[in-house]
Amino acid sequence: MQFMETVTFGSGCFWCTEAMFQQLKGVSSVVSGYSGGHVENPSYEQVCTGRTGDAEVCQIQFDPEQIPFEELLDVFFSTHDPTTLNRQGNDVGTQYRSVIFYHSERQKQIAERVKAELGESGTWKNPIVTEIVPFEKFYPAEDYHQNYFRNDPNQGYCRLVISPKLDKFQKVFKLKLKI
Repeated sequence: MQFMETVTFGSGCFWCTEAMFQQLKGVSSVVSGYSGGHVENPSYEQVCTGRTGDAEVCQIQFDPEQIPFEELLDVFFSTHDPTTLNRQGNDVGTQYRSVIFYHSERQKQIAERVKAELGESGTWKNPIVTEIVPFEKFYPAEDYHQNYFRNDPNQGYCRLVISPKLDKFQKVFKLKLKI
């Protein structure tokens, strides 16, 4: 029996995050949703107000023998700007914050180490503001948010925002893709 792990990442709009992580070898599922807030089962409209405390996140189930947690962190930190507080591109608000909701003490230790190493590396000119906090609850987003890019790749946001990010992602991580 294969052992699966779960991690929950917030890195801006969950549509972009989902589209990338779905393509990685070793990732068995990616579910868009909400985490980190204080409202039970919030709706997209509630989260968009910024008043629920939730971040748009993707809950990722993966096989650590096929893709180690460190490699998921590499993808996470490489595919968004972890130095902007509560903002990714034109998306602004606490719901778009950079956050890792860890599911084990091991994930916490690895995430803190990787964040510190990246901070010292000089990769970014500004400090990394990614939160590393314990996972508590996850609420799946409404059905129309799931597999958003796969279901409607010609939608305006998908063509203008997600497609260019995916093109770059696929070039950088081509050896890690399911293909």
